[in-house]
Amino acid sequence: MQRSDLLYGLIDLFESFWQMAVPLSAQGEPTDDAGPDPTQETRQLLTYLSGGLTDGAIARELGVSERTVARRITRLQEVLGARTRFQLGIQATRHGWI
Repeated sequence: MQRSDLLYGLIDLFESFWQMAVPLSAQGEPTDDAGPDPTQETRQLLTYLSGGLTDGAIARELGVSERTVARRITRLQEVLGARTRFQLGIQATRHGWI
């Protein structure tokens, strides 16, 4: 039997995407314990993110620095198990945070 480079390439590609996957849940229930309900400021931050505001615009709205906004977003991604901002929005929605 001859080795198929295409097959092994596809397997490697699948494995790469599998590592970045976000767990799905049935009926919109959270897949894990994301901790306590978010604060009003966290909900506002998520709302601004979902509205497409830049970090600078969010910082001005919240009265904090852009660095603080970036740190808060990173922390939220860690809490909700999201690797990207898009995944953060999906996970926040699934948990009923926005």
